[in-house]
Amino acid sequence: MPPQRGQTRMDDIAAGDLKTILHSKRANIYYLEHCRVLVNGGRVEYVTEKGKQSLYWNIPIANTTTVLLGTGTSVTQAAVRELAKAGVMLGFCGGGGTPLFASTEVEQEVAWLPAQSEYRPTEYLQRWVRFWFDDHWRLAAAKLFQRARLERVARHWTGSRNLKDQGFSVEAAVLQPLLDASLSAMDAAADNASLLAEEARLTKHLYRLAAQATRHGEFVRAKRGEGQDAANGFLDHGNYLAYGLGATAAWVLGLPHGLAVLHGKTRKGGLVFDVADLVKDAVILPQAFVSAMRGHTEQEFRQACIEALTRSGALDFMIDVLKDTAQRVALAAESAAAAQQGARA
Repeated sequence: MPPQRGQTRMDDIAAGDLKTILHSKRANIYYLEHCRVLVNGGRVEYVTEKGKQSLYWNIPIANTTTVLLGTGTSVTQAAVRELAKAGVMLGFCGGGGTPLFASTEVEQEVAWLPAQSEYRPTEYLQRWVRFWFDDHWRLAAAKLFQRARLERVARHWTGSRNLKDQGFSVEAAVLQPLLDASLSAMDAAADNASLLAEEARLTKHLYRLAAQATRHGEFVRAKRGEGQDAANGFLDHGNYLAYGLGATAAWVLGLPHGLAVLHGKTRKGGLVFDVADLVKDAVILPQAFVSAMRGHTEQEFRQACIEALTRSGALDFMIDVLKDTAQRVALAAESAAAAQQGARA
């Protein structure tokens, strides 16, 4: 649970200065139900009812990346203003964190309400658009994403002490050959469809390994509302936490969510899916099976995911991959264009 409202006042800090705390270093993701979000005494708080009492809880917006508003919530204009000033990503969702939706710009049940300030550096956007309109270089960027994703899976699945303490153990001798084979197939992929097919194939193998590690039994990925078991429900729930971080990472660097590299040019929020995939299989997938095995509630699972995402530096990792991809692919595209012009001359 988040901390109760403290007594120290922050009136001497301008709201605009809250964004001086780097998003990649912020620790909090909030999912709220049955409450009102408002500004009280200069602080953003959420109010819950306990009998005839109203309980006020502080949201430390300077240290928060994402706020998800679930069933029975409302938010005031003043609270949205303060969240926007602090650069907090705001999302509206259904009960239990899924599906995610907003009153504007709904796309595949995923939409976010970011701060509308356009006074952000355009360095990474300029690099991104240098290659994004070329299918070849967009595929090259997607392959860099996939390489980073596989490295993250290897590191977290075999190196997370928290997962081992919860009884999740997968031998590196079993996992690494699977990841190596998938990486070879991805490097050889001729188009996005082939890359997506390999991604789906590998994820099915990871489901099987996770089910074996947690003695889950036979597992089949089911869509929301199709008689899901606990692991399927947790996967849906946890993925939306990753989407929140993905949306935040793209917003921090000024990259529009429509400039996807893998999920296609036709999905307005595709880049959020691309970035979230960097950590979904590594962090959310194993925790979903662990929580199903241990009989966790949604709140316990959500807290475990948030702690794992924070402990593993997931947002830092997402931002670093975006920055590295923008620089490497833009430079490669420019070098190739310069060589082509030289050959023509």
